[in-house]
Amino acid sequence: MSYFQHYAFAFMALHSHLLSRVTGIDSTESQTKVLHFNKNDARCSDDRHFYINTTKKNNLSCSKTTENLHSLDVLEISSKRLLAAFPLDPVRENSVRTVKNCVFSVAQPTPLKGPLKVAAVSKEVLEDILDWDVSAAETDDFIHFLSGGKLLPGSIPLAHRYGGHQFGVWAGQLGDGRAHLLGEYINRNGDGRAVIRSSVREFLCSEVMHYLGIPTSRAASLIVSNEVVWRDQFYNGHVKKEKGAIVARVAKSWFRIGSLEILASFGEIDLLRKLLNFVIDEHFPSVHASDSDKYLDFFSRVVTDTANLIALWMSVGFAHGVCNTDNFSLLSITIDYGPFGFMESYNPNFVPNTSDDEGRYKIGNQANTGMYNLDKLREALNPVLDTSQQLS
Repeated sequence: MSYFQHYAFAFMALHSHLLSRVTGIDSTESQTKVLHFNKNDARCSDDRHFYINTTKKNNLSCSKTTENLHSLDVLEISSKRLLAAFPLDPVRENSVRTVKNCVFSVAQPTPLKGPLKVAAVSKEVLEDILDWDVSAAETDDFIHFLSGGKLLPGSIPLAHRYGGHQFGVWAGQLGDGRAHLLGEYINRNGDGRAVIRSSVREFLCSEVMHYLGIPTSRAASLIVSNEVVWRDQFYNGHVKKEKGAIVARVAKSWFRIGSLEILASFGEIDLLRKLLNFVIDEHFPSVHASDSDKYLDFFSRVVTDTANLIALWMSVGFAHGVCNTDNFSLLSITIDYGPFGFMESYNPNFVPNTSDDEGRYKIGNQANTGMYNLDKLREALNPVLDTSQQLS
């Protein structure tokens, strides 16, 4: 029995794996990821997210503050650990091109055009995760920060480079689409602005999934504007005018299987090893960095946790709709809500994605799709393994 097959049984598991420390904000146009609030890179003993002490700017502690931030003008964020860990794309030009030998590119955000309105916020996400008082949502800083119009002190806008298998075919370089670190995506022209229709769906569903006990990104806010966005909703040639919107989402990490695939595909093995070590050190404390089998242990954890996630999806009748490898989190949380749907009565052939003509991602095939994606993770890991460790 192969290593991969040995863990395939885990798709029958069914239990909740709740999120702990949160390290990122992500929005569907300027996916605004607040990567880390701790300037000194210290870690709380319980490995939860850091809290900001409002009595002194940037005085960070591991105990809950007595008062949440009422204004963002005292908040400073930093991506310095990512900048120190990985080489950046040396090209600053914002253009469609192939990017090599880096994990991130620096990119400036394009603000959502006004007039802007905060249509909805999650009080729990703002106050319990980000330590912002919900009243902060009434400030200009809040709306401009989460709509790409203002950078907070210390922030360097980044776009993440990754690849992926889409509908079973290697798509090569993809990248952050509408998901980047305080920056504008540089690679693909097709995504553009998000619209209110899809943004409302994502905001509501990610919060619903959380309260159903399913690991997921969270929604912090929904900001809408009168900016015109032309969108072909059903990809049938009928383009119509809609209004633009931004959803700010929060998650522990936005690295996905495709983050590793692109590096393995381009033969960037040293960078692949760096990214793996970073992810393991940050998010897999049970995997010992000095262990010669750490990459195997990492793979084991991802297989098991992904199996648990899909089992939870199935338990509530949730169909993701676009189970490409670039949409599968290395931390096994639900990300990238697109043409998802909930099955109202049992139908294993339920397909929420109108562009999935062959039903590849139908709800009854999600477990098999998960195994396929994990096999692609296996292929991406093989270049960093010794011959005796090769996964087959």
